[in-house]
Amino acid sequence: MIERDHPTLSVGRQCRLLSLSRSSFYYRPAGETELNLDLMRLIDEQFLETPFYGVRQMARHLRNEGHAVNDKRVRRLMRLMGLMPIYQKPNISKPAKGHKRYPYLLRGLRVERPNQVWCADITYLPMRRGFLYLVAIMDWHTRKLLAWRLSNTMEAEFCVEALTEAIQRFGLPEIMNTDQGSQFTSFAWTDLLRRAGVRITMDGKGRYLDNIFLERLWRTLKHECVYLHAWETGSEARAGLRNWFDFYNRKRPHSTHGGQPPAVVYWQRNPIIPPDQQEQRVA
Repeated sequence: MIERDHPTLSVGRQCRLLSLSRSSFYYRPAGETELNLDLMRLIDEQFLETPFYGVRQMARHLRNEGHAVNDKRVRRLMRLMGLMPIYQKPNISKPAKGHKRYPYLLRGLRVERPNQVWCADITYLPMRRGFLYLVAIMDWHTRKLLAWRLSNTMEAEFCVEALTEAIQRFGLPEIMNTDQGSQFTSFAWTDLLRRAGVRITMDGKGRYLDNIFLERLWRTLKHECVYLHAWETGSEARAGLRNWFDFYNRKRPHSTHGGQPPAVVYWQRNPIIPPDQQEQRVA
């Protein structure tokens, strides 16, 4: 709303008219320091091994490794990364206004075919000089990755884009399972599923095992791809992820199906879609 080269109004005058301070106009976010980025990488690696570590345990672990950190810093970084430990917490707070509670529908359910159940989750993705967030949508039965998106914020939009792509390319699931994150309880996400007639199920708070297949995918992805590279830009990260996801879907043996890759099993057990409409690669 402020024009630097306005012919009659100075920047200061425009700021006063908008009730803004000049310092707010000139401020540019500095981003996280190199030290904090290094700590976030260490936290992420440790959280894959011990997802039950809360703030205090994670801070103790870092101090034992020689890093001078306090609980306050670790708490802020874990919140920024979207990490939540899996231990059960007392129910001392009410859900946010407008957050409908959806029951967990998968307990005891036999998932026997593609597109019966899909699941979605978000993970933190470290880079050389920053970080991104990655959302993925997976077919529960075959473990095939259906769609994914990268974002530099935790807004719901990039999750909805991934879901829309998955539906357009693979049809509708019967059930969609997620955690209770704000992206998946948002109106944009739930309304898209409800209008399509998809049943919504959500994990209990702190129940990462309810969505264990994507948790395993994150672990495999980070150890086999992310931690082996130091991507500088989002385009580099997208290219690297695209190559690894293509390898995961089409070539990487999966123990669940006798060593067959997920995409092979998906198309073998989902013959409804004509072969000429089957995807050639993971976008």
